[in-house]
Amino acid sequence: MADQPRYDPLQESEFYPDRLSARPLPEGVVSRDFQIPDEFRDLGLIGGKPADRFPDPLTMDVLNRGQDRYNIYCTPCHDYLGTGNGMAVQRGFRSKPPSFHSEELRAASPGQFFDVITNGFAAMPSYARQLSAQDRWAVIGYIRALQLSQSAATGDVPADILGRLQ
Repeated sequence: MADQPRYDPLQESEFYPDRLSARPLPEGVVSRDFQIPDEFRDLGLIGGKPADRFPDPLTMDVLNRGQDRYNIYCTPCHDYLGTGNGMAVQRGFRSKPPSFHSEELRAASPGQFFDVITNGFAAMPSYARQLSAQDRWAVIGYIRALQLSQSAATGDVPADILGRLQ
């Protein structure tokens, strides 16, 4: 079988009139693993615009997963608090990422964060291959928790928890 005649990919062929060994796919062929993406969950859009909410509730399990993924993929540039002063920046990265605590990013919708994580922006590359859509949403939830943690007032803490902290 190893000695049978065959064509290498894109090799010229004398057999077909178009002289191509690779044959065009029939019209309407769909890949076996093709899935129609859910606009909200997989693309971060609602009606073609960045989503203004999360597709699922933010539970502690989701936030813990988001923290785990954030610590792996985001801290080198954004640091553990999200100030944009990670180790890559300290070691001379060409541009400092923005702080998640700026007014602009506090006002950004979850869908905008989803788009940046998925497609990249400025010096930030896409993380779509490293983070599933579900993990991207978890990271965004954790970023929201970081934003809250860095701007919380004493009045925001429930009384029973505040008593334990003091």
